[in-house]
Amino acid sequence: MAKTLVEIKRVLDGQIGKRLQLIANGGRKKTVERYGTLAETYPAVFIVALDQSENAFERVSYSYADILTETVELNFIEERNKIAVGEQ
Repeated sequence: MAKTLVEIKRVLDGQIGKRLQLIANGGRKKTVERYGTLAETYPAVFIVALDQSENAFERVSYSYADILTETVELNFIEERNKIAVGEQ
């Protein structure tokens, strides 16, 4: 896992446009799993465009601190394997 917000943003900047699996803490011991594409990154947040066939809304945004605190986990989906954000 990346250790700073700057490192997390740098990794995500290189992954824009790629498919991903998003696992987020939904509160009260619930987890939410969604699929989509990393759409944009901003100085404090990143935007994920969700698959419309599976979700009622188009986009979600999270802060880089959500990844740092492990509230959100992103797994980028490639043709043959998955890469977790921050793993080398």
